[in-house]
Amino acid sequence: MNPSPAHSRHRLAIALALALSPALAWAAGADSTEATAADVPPTDTRHTDGEPSDRHVKDLDSVVVTASPLRDAADALSKPAEVLTGERLDESRAASLGETISSLPGVQSSNFGPGVGRPILRGLDGPRVAVLSNGLSSQDVSTVSQDHSPAVEAFLADQIEVLKGPSTLLYGSGAIGGIVNVVDGRIPEAAIDGGFSGRAEVRFDSVNEGNTDLVRVDGGNDRFALHADAVYRNNKDYDTPDGKQANTFIDTKTGAVGGSLLGDWGFIGVSASRFEDDYGNPGEPGDLAAGERGVWLKLRQNRYDLKGGLTDPWGEGSSLRYSFGHTDYNHIEFEGEEVGTTFTKNANEGRVEAAFAEMSGWKTAVGIQGGKSTFAAIGEESFVPETSTRSLGVFGVARKNWNDFQLDLGARLDSIEADPVNGTARDFKPLSLSLAGGWRLNEQWRVTANLDHAERAPAEEELFSDGPHLATLAYEIGDANLGKEKANQLEFGLQYQSDFMDAKASVYYNRFDDFIYLVDTGEETEFEEGEFLPIRQWSQADARFHGFEGEATFHLANNDNGTWDLRVYGDTVRGTLAAGGNLPRIAPSRFGAQLRWEREGWRASLGAVRYDKQDKVAVNETPTAGYTLVDAHVAYHHDQGDTAWELFVDGSNLTGETARVHTSFLKDSVVLPDRNFSTGIRVFF
Repeated sequence: MNPSPAHSRHRLAIALALALSPALAWAAGADSTEATAADVPPTDTRHTDGEPSDRHVKDLDSVVVTASPLRDAADALSKPAEVLTGERLDESRAASLGETISSLPGVQSSNFGPGVGRPILRGLDGPRVAVLSNGLSSQDVSTVSQDHSPAVEAFLADQIEVLKGPSTLLYGSGAIGGIVNVVDGRIPEAAIDGGFSGRAEVRFDSVNEGNTDLVRVDGGNDRFALHADAVYRNNKDYDTPDGKQANTFIDTKTGAVGGSLLGDWGFIGVSASRFEDDYGNPGEPGDLAAGERGVWLKLRQNRYDLKGGLTDPWGEGSSLRYSFGHTDYNHIEFEGEEVGTTFTKNANEGRVEAAFAEMSGWKTAVGIQGGKSTFAAIGEESFVPETSTRSLGVFGVARKNWNDFQLDLGARLDSIEADPVNGTARDFKPLSLSLAGGWRLNEQWRVTANLDHAERAPAEEELFSDGPHLATLAYEIGDANLGKEKANQLEFGLQYQSDFMDAKASVYYNRFDDFIYLVDTGEETEFEEGEFLPIRQWSQADARFHGFEGEATFHLANNDNGTWDLRVYGDTVRGTLAAGGNLPRIAPSRFGAQLRWEREGWRASLGAVRYDKQDKVAVNETPTAGYTLVDAHVAYHHDQGDTAWELFVDGSNLTGETARVHTSFLKDSVVLPDRNFSTGIRVFF
C-alpha cells in the first residue's frame, strides 16, 4: 500500500525538521555549557538528577507500576511484574505490542504477520491476557481472532507494565493470565517540567522499505497541562531469507489530544484519540501478478477518556482515582477489493479506586469497575452473533509490613452477563482471591510466594461461535453451556541485588479446572464448492501449566573505558491436559544474552536469543524447528541546553535466520523477516 502524496510530504517535513534539530539546538546553545539537571528535557529518560541513569534491573524495578491500586514500585510487589521504559523500550519498539515486549522473561508474542502481535504471558493469550490503555481495556476485538490487532500504539508509550500470572483480582475476568498496560500520558497527571516539552522520532527500516514517524508535545503550567501526539507508519511487504513475504504491508496512523486541570488537590483531564490501521493477512496473500489482491484489514477506533484523582482526601497517603472510557471500534476485512466481514464494537468502561491512609500498619485500597459493550460481526465470516456484554466488579487489597516481612491480601467478585441476539443469555459470577508474601532475608536477598484463585467467564466466541473462521481455517462451534474457567496458581520467587549483580527468578504451577480450548473433532464441512474446513468445537477439560523464568544482569565494569553490563534471561512453560496430551501453540523455551557498553553519550549492545524447537505438540499440530536471532544496537546521545538528540542504528536477525513462530497459525507458510537495519534520529526538547 503506497502512501499518498500528502503523506509523503508530511513525512518529508518531519524528517527535515528532525534532521535540522541538532544543528538548531547547537546554534541556540553555542555559548552554553552541557546540560544541567534543570536543562534536561522531561521527555529524555536518559537522565536522573542530571546524571546519566543506570539501565540496570534495580532502576527499572524502582519505576512505579500504575496498574497497582497502591501505586507500588515494581520491587515492592510480591507478584511478578515487569516495567519496560527508557532506552530498553526505545530499542524494543516494534510495529506490534507483542513484539515490543517479547524480550521480557515469560513474555512472547503471537504472530499473524507483522501487523498482528498480541502478548502471550506464560503460554496464555487471547481472552486470558488483558491489554490495557492507561488502566482501561483497549476495547478492540483482538481476542476474537488471531488476525485481529490490538488497537494500541507501542511507539507512544512512556512505559509498558506487565503483570504476569492471575490478575483478575485487579482487572476482572479477562486477566486470568495477566495484563499488559500501555501508559502513554495522553491525560497529564502533573505539571509539565519547564512548561513545555516534546519528543520526535523518524526511523527507516531496510527489510520492508518502511518508515515510522512520531511527534509528541506537552505544555502548560501548575494549573493546566495540554498534550498532543501523532504516529505514522508505512511498511511495505518484508523480505525473508526465502524471498518476499507477500501481503505483509502495514499502514498505521494514530493521534490524540488531551488536557488536564491541575492543583495541589489532584487533577482531572480528558483525551480524544483516533487509531487507524491497515495491514495485510499473509495467510491469504492473493497473487498480484495475476491481478488478485490478498485479504487485508482496515481497522478504525475512536476513543474518548476521562481521568481524575484527588490527593490525600482522607489523610496523608490516601487517594481517590477514577477513569471512564468510551470507544467506537470498526474493522473491515477485505477480500481483494470486496468487503468480506465487518466487525464492530461499542464499549463504555468505568473504574474507581480509593486508597486509604495507613491504619494499624495496613495499607488498603478498594475499587469498583464496570462496563458494557456490544460486539457484532456481519458478512462471510460472521461466526459470532451480535452479543451485548455487561460487567460489574468490586475488589479490595490490603498490605502490611512486619519489619522484613510483607503480607498482601486481595479479593474480587464480578458479575458478567453475555446476551446474544436470538439466543439465551448467560451470566457468571467469577470470584478471585489472592494471598501473597515477601520476606527480605537480608540486604541482598528477597523471597516471595503467591497463592491465587482466579475465575474467568467464557468469551463470546467460546460461547456462541457457529460458522467459518477463515483466520484459523476452521469451522468453529461454541458451547453456550460452558461454565467458568478456574485457575489455582502457586508461585515462588527469588530476588538478589548487589553492586555486581541484579537477578530474579520465578517458578510456578497453575492448575486449571474446566480450561476452555478448541478441540479438533476430526470432521469436515464444505465451505465453498470443493473447499472443506475442519470442524472445531469449544470444549472444557482440566489443564496444567508450569514453568520457570528468570533474568540476571551482571555489572562487569564501570571505569574510564565505560560501563559494561551482561544481561541473561530465559523462560520455559509446559501446557498439558490433566487427562494427558499437550495443549496447542504453547510457546517454546528460550534463552537469551545481551552485552551492553556505554561511554560519554555512546552506547552499544550485541545480543542473541535461542528459541528451542517445540515438539511437545497437540493432536494434528506440527512441530517447529528451533532458531537463533542475533541483534545489535548503536546510538549516540548528545545534550545541548534544554534540547537533546540521538542518532541510532538497530539491527535484528543479523545472521539472516529462517525463523517460524510456533504460536502462529501461519507458521507453516509465514517466516519472520530477514536481516533488518533500523536507522533514525530522536529529538527531545
